[in-house]
Amino acid sequence: MNQEHVQELQDVVIRFSGDSGDGMQLTGTLFSDTSALMGNGISTFPDYPAEIRAPQGTVAGVSGFQVHFGARRVTNPGDYCDVLVAMNPAALKANRRWLKAGATVIIDGDSLTETNLRKAGFTTDDPIAELGLDGHNLVVPGITTMTREALKELELDNKSVVKCKNMFALGICFYLFHRPEDHAKKYLDSKFARKNPLIAEANKRAIDAGYNFAANTHQFANTYAVPAAPLEKGTYRSINGNVATAWGL
Repeated sequence: MNQEHVQELQDVVIRFSGDSGDGMQLTGTLFSDTSALMGNGISTFPDYPAEIRAPQGTVAGVSGFQVHFGARRVTNPGDYCDVLVAMNPAALKANRRWLKAGATVIIDGDSLTETNLRKAGFTTDDPIAELGLDGHNLVVPGITTMTREALKELELDNKSVVKCKNMFALGICFYLFHRPEDHAKKYLDSKFARKNPLIAEANKRAIDAGYNFAANTHQFANTYAVPAAPLEKGTYRSINGNVATAWGL
């Protein structure tokens, strides 16, 4: 990693977005937990599909997870994002309005097919121009293809392999923001290793593949460091809206 191109930031908002079933909630949670363990202030916002069982590839079926982390106490998940990870054209279209000027957009290039573009409601074959994204930092790797390549030695069916593409995207973001992979891998082991160790191994390899892709591509001019927040020492816990409401009542 070239330390000359590391920029220090005080806070960042990342939005992970894809089809319901693409694992965006898990991806966002693992990134958030890793950042919390590094001492950053954290606030998250899981964004569920607008419709129950919406057709795959449509805007109504887009699922997302936004995380705001910083070198200070963070009190809200942020309005606009610095980085958007979009796993398909529908996710790109649904979240275009939440991009900051000059934001980084990472989209799975393998998803930009004519069928997917039509499902997402695009009227042309150029979603970048149609959404006016020319002023943004666009990274369009073939995430699905590279995930398949990284896992080709494992005896997994194609559906199981493709499900690991969210971990490839997570690996990219780990590299981009200097996050360690250890916590995510431990979680995958605890979740899958006993019942299906092959799935755990596949997801861990996908993280490594995404990290290595980001480290070796020239599409990222800079990487970013977000220092730990000056939080008071003590015991902290994760709390969601339901628990908070129950405690409040």
